[in-house]
Amino acid sequence: MAYTFRLILALTLVASTRGNAQAMLRPAPSGRGTAEVTLSSPRPAGTTAAAPATPAAKPLAIRLDYGQPHLRGRTLHTDSLLPYNKPWRLGANGVTTLATDVDLVLGGATIAKGTYVLYTIPGRTTWTLVVQRNVGQAPMVYVDSSDVARVDLQHTTLASSIESLTMWLIPSIEPGPARGELRFAWGADQLTVPWSVKQ
Repeated sequence: MAYTFRLILALTLVASTRGNAQAMLRPAPSGRGTAEVTLSSPRPAGTTAAAPATPAAKPLAIRLDYGQPHLRGRTLHTDSLLPYNKPWRLGANGVTTLATDVDLVLGGATIAKGTYVLYTIPGRTTWTLVVQRNVGQAPMVYVDSSDVARVDLQHTTLASSIESLTMWLIPSIEPGPARGELRFAWGADQLTVPWSVKQ
């Protein structure tokens, strides 16, 4: 009987401690977001869907990884959040990366396969996407000597504001070489640039 009482008391204390610990949990101010396009070779005409005799190679992909900030009632274009005409890390906390297993053409600029860091330079009417070599740079420190390419972005003002920075890699399903659109939006700003696999 005494043993049962001690066991119940111990379990009650553990549950209480866990409840208190959970009550003290706080969400991080920003999460992480990803967008990915998987690339595959079309099956030759007349082939069957039988399993290949050799293990399949890892599929090729284009992937974005970014910190996802939120407005939380703030005005987007301010000196403390997203100032005009200054390089911005295109996300929150860490750097935003573009990893590609293939050579790309991004808005007219050729980007060799590899992993890159993305910045933007927002303007009142035009925005620029900056692709940099990934050299372990701090996200808040922009050094233009690491630039690989600068690409003009197509800007659209949205009718309703988007609370959280969101990025997409949208593949085209049209016949021909793999291509699509890189799109991101935050607040009332939406920016796009076409991408394609270099032939």
